[in-house]
Amino acid sequence: MAHLDKHLKKVGHLEEASSSVARPFAAPGLAVSFLIVIFVFAIATTATGPLSLYVVAAAVISGYMALYVGANDVANNVGPAVGGRAMTLATALAIAAVFEAAGALIAGGDVVATISKDIIRPHEGMDAVDFILLMMAGFLASAMWIHLATYLGAPVSTTHSVVGGVLGAGIAASGTDVVSWPTMGAIAASWVVSPVLGGLLAAGLYWVVRSLIVDRPEPFAAARRWLPAIVAAMAGVFAVYLTTKGLSHVWKPTGLTALAIGLVAFVVVAAVSMPWIKRQSAMIERTGRPVTALFSFPLIAAAALLCFAHGANDVANAIGPLAAIVAAAEFGVAAPQQVALPFWVLFIGAAGISLGLALFGPTVIRTVGEKITKMNPSRAYCVALSAATTVLIASALGLPVSSTHITVGGVFGIGLLREAITNRGIPNPGVQPRMRSLRISELNETPEQAVSRTKQRERRKLVRRQYALSIGAAWVITVPATAALAVALYAILSAAAGV
Repeated sequence: MAHLDKHLKKVGHLEEASSSVARPFAAPGLAVSFLIVIFVFAIATTATGPLSLYVVAAAVISGYMALYVGANDVANNVGPAVGGRAMTLATALAIAAVFEAAGALIAGGDVVATISKDIIRPHEGMDAVDFILLMMAGFLASAMWIHLATYLGAPVSTTHSVVGGVLGAGIAASGTDVVSWPTMGAIAASWVVSPVLGGLLAAGLYWVVRSLIVDRPEPFAAARRWLPAIVAAMAGVFAVYLTTKGLSHVWKPTGLTALAIGLVAFVVVAAVSMPWIKRQSAMIERTGRPVTALFSFPLIAAAALLCFAHGANDVANAIGPLAAIVAAAEFGVAAPQQVALPFWVLFIGAAGISLGLALFGPTVIRTVGEKITKMNPSRAYCVALSAATTVLIASALGLPVSSTHITVGGVFGIGLLREAITNRGIPNPGVQPRMRSLRISELNETPEQAVSRTKQRERRKLVRRQYALSIGAAWVITVPATAALAVALYAILSAAAGV
């Protein structure tokens, strides 16, 4: 019997070893299977014609792009919530997948204008094949760059990646005259505008939350007084955000209508949240958990709404060039003015984004939610609210911004504010300084040791600077890197096609 147990243990160890070896290949295997399904489907459904092969290849590239739009871009919407322990990674992946797909399928629409017209202006002599190769090279370059950034755990703007890829391929095809330089200048400005606006607004919101609730002598009583208004403000902002951004392809209301919808949402949510917060605060206070736990449910709702709006808007990054290629192949002209969006194209984007998030998203989620600075539900809530508010403010001012840059800027902004409060003793209104009990080892310190310990505590770093440098570098080189890669890919594709 003992001999049998010994052999069974060996078999068990062998199964564990086999599982650990196979696990790293599971996600890439599923991704490849997804691309094979797209390939077969495109061959079966694409109309026969001289350019049908290009449409099939573009569909596969679109699926590849969608996988990494989901893996990299969507992670910013749920990363702070996961880092703040408001929900588990598995819950975040499930919520994001459902709401991203819903946003893409319900509200995804006019997605190709910026890609095919605003970034480049194809000359009249460009034929359909040249245009298709240009789009394919730019598309593939951006997908490869986002793939690399995701592997390294760096959150980058997928919009900027697509812009850089199409820009580089356009220059390779027709020279610099096809580039819309004002559009490129606005995109370059957003490298600074987006994170600064997001960081300042997130830090300001966090300061308000600390001052009104977290650092009050009786935080739960303060939460019952102020949190309904804060949650209602979130509801109002997201109502306007979804009306003007997330549902813009379905319904285009006037500014006054959007504001009225936001006001109604504010009033309704304020009335509903008051008794709920009263019950929840009493229960959480009895269990001894911190007051910040009250922000968990509003944070989950905010993350879901951000994912819906992202799916509606940024599905363009995954399928915009594909829609342009399908139209060019159908009409036989470069950059056709009228571009229909077949449902199967939209479905590739929605399915790819959701699958990519599930398979490859955790790396970037951990970077945004855990590695830059420590999150909790109240801090993550401020990041989510600042992201939606910053997009609305920037849109009203006509400023181009990146949701990725805004979210990451918000995380850094809150971390730097916490660092300033901790290290410089910035007071909070109405709050008495907290007394800290001394450890036994500190009672016998010499004056020199006490001064050294105090200085060391004052120099605490609550934000990991190396991530600021690496992420900032990735942002700056995204457009030139994807442009250079697109130039090389366009040359390869052109040679292969005999153009």
